[in-house]
Amino acid sequence: MMPRLRVSCAAAPETVEKVSTIVRKQLALAEETQVTGETKFAELGADSLDTVEIVMKLEEEFGVGVEEENAQTITTIQEAADLIETLQKK
Repeated sequence: MMPRLRVSCAAAPETVEKVSTIVRKQLALAEETQVTGETKFAELGADSLDTVEIVMKLEEEFGVGVEEENAQTITTIQEAADLIETLQKK
């Protein structure tokens, strides 16, 4: 059996990719804008309203409900992806 290298709290690459796509669309980012798991929403020009809209879109796309106190702790693509996967497991 191969050793598993994946950290249990890290979201799957597909989830990170889907979150990135949603964030790009919500913020109308240019194609050449680099977006990674570590990218902070604020670095992309998102304000608190943008973040709320991103969270609402993520809830819709992934079929999860994000509580407001959790939504306020999301600052990066990776944090959003990790939270989504945690919620999907519940």
